[in-house]
Amino acid sequence: MIRPVLACTALATLAACASPPLALRAYDQGSLPQAVQVPAAHRVAMETVGTGTITYECRAKADASGAHEWFFVGPDARLADRGGRLLGRYYGPPATWESIDGSRVTATQVAVSPAGTGNIPLQLVKANPAMGQGAMAGVTYIQRVATQGGVAPAMPCSASNLGARQVVQYQADYILYKAM
Repeated sequence: MIRPVLACTALATLAACASPPLALRAYDQGSLPQAVQVPAAHRVAMETVGTGTITYECRAKADASGAHEWFFVGPDARLADRGGRLLGRYYGPPATWESIDGSRVTATQVAVSPAGTGNIPLQLVKANPAMGQGAMAGVTYIQRVATQGGVAPAMPCSASNLGARQVVQYQADYILYKAM
């Protein structure tokens, strides 16, 4: 299902942006690439639609080759339920999913899998213990699926624009799991 990407770029406007109502889509693990499948004995605790931006910065490559590349700085997205109701926020670094109840969780990447030209990859992350009690307590894994946009800018990154930042729009479903 293709959904429009909304422009929600500043924290002050995140609460005001509303995603259109979306049909509930269950994520059959068998339909996803094996690398990003959640291990058995975990159940879906929450499905969210993340809509926002990813910031990239033009930097020298770490390999000392003299080349330059767009470096992922971090996301800033509104997390909503499938009906558009605000549930929280996803931001980083470090990658943090925060509920409106104040609980939050960070995570470490386990795997990625291509999601098609122009889209950031599908992703599986393993959650660290939650901070605070609430919706994020007990979250064990988070999948990023149904990605749209978010890839590094197409404009050149070179010595002439080192330090330049570009913000790109993206949308993805974040499926949060808890152990059964």
